[in-house]
Amino acid sequence: MVPQTRQQTPAVGQRATRSDSRLHGLGQTKYIADLAFSGMLYAKIKRAGIASARIKNVDTRAAEAMPGVAAVLTGREIPVNSFGATFQDQPVLADERVFHAGDGVAAVAAVTEQIATEALEKIKVEYEPLPAIFDPLEGLKEDAPKVHPPHSNIYATKVIRKGDIEKGFAASDHVFESRFRTQMVEHVTLEPHAAIADWDPNGRLTVWSTLGRITLGRADLARTLKLPMNRIHVIATIVGGNFGGKNEITQEPVLALLSKKTGRPVKGVFTRGEEFMSTTTRHPFIMDYKTGVARDGRILARKVRLVLDGGAYCSFSETTLGKACILASGPYKIENLLVEAFAVYTNKTVAGAMRGFGAPQVCFAYESHMDDIAAALAMDPLDIRLLNAFDEGSASPTGQVLQSVVVKQSLLKAAERFGWKEAGQ
Repeated sequence: MVPQTRQQTPAVGQRATRSDSRLHGLGQTKYIADLAFSGMLYAKIKRAGIASARIKNVDTRAAEAMPGVAAVLTGREIPVNSFGATFQDQPVLADERVFHAGDGVAAVAAVTEQIATEALEKIKVEYEPLPAIFDPLEGLKEDAPKVHPPHSNIYATKVIRKGDIEKGFAASDHVFESRFRTQMVEHVTLEPHAAIADWDPNGRLTVWSTLGRITLGRADLARTLKLPMNRIHVIATIVGGNFGGKNEITQEPVLALLSKKTGRPVKGVFTRGEEFMSTTTRHPFIMDYKTGVARDGRILARKVRLVLDGGAYCSFSETTLGKACILASGPYKIENLLVEAFAVYTNKTVAGAMRGFGAPQVCFAYESHMDDIAAALAMDPLDIRLLNAFDEGSASPTGQVLQSVVVKQSLLKAAERFGWKEAGQ
């Protein structure tokens, strides 16, 4: 096949007009918060506000008696009260136990958002506080309280072995050890999570949602509601930001059941506080690196231990852990390598999908570690990377033979462009 030139592909290198840019520029884009249907109700979810507890009683009578309240929903009314991207370990509304402070325990549909919010205060929940885990390193211990008893707090493990790290360390002239931590990060999309559900008299459910993965969301709705998928229509609306944070259902089953109870469409738009308290975040990691090097800076052995804080539910933690494990050694030739990675439950906000899926965390760690090693050896940080970087035909830690490898060329070009050598003199 003859390669196409730029003239043959006019889209390459040319200005392109977004189909929605005019509406955005004029402020005419319709987001879910802008949509309204006849007879529409507004939903709010009562959050637990406690990290770990047994629910002894939920009293909704005062809320149900309020003027303007159309329906109240609790976890006991959810047909199948569990969902999740990997494991179905997350309740739609907590009914027996609370696993983190952002868990919903009841929901209200009312004629106005204000009435729905006020009704939440009328719902009385009696809790029996239980031991909680907030540090994943504590969660690793045998005697630690179980977040999801009787199951272990470690719900995913990944290991990569290559060569013989003991021999590699024995042959090393220097051994360096470092610990790195990354924090929880909220997506902070301009538009919060929002949805509208309309369960019609014929038993068909239509959902307008900010979901980024509507096919998986539709499957989760079918499962939690015990409704055939051919009776569910999910419409993806224009979304004001995602970054991975809108890949899973949140309030959609709640809105659907409130609509079914009332026979009216029900809208839910999270507050910024709910975004921080109840939606997924980037995974915090604790990363231990031990690297053995020769006098000239060549890496002879590396041992990595990754501990992922998944929060209260699995979400996309297993996927994130696997990617982090594969990338943990960086773009460097290391013949003797051991990477051990663990995903741990804690009673904290759930960590889920976010740009990079574990790659930004380990990249921060292994590149910081390389800088530490270079400084200790009095080497130029560029030189130690050029010495150890992948070449064409190098094998990844999982045995993949790499092609189109331009790590060294990229480093040299970048160093040339910003005058690295001159700046260091």
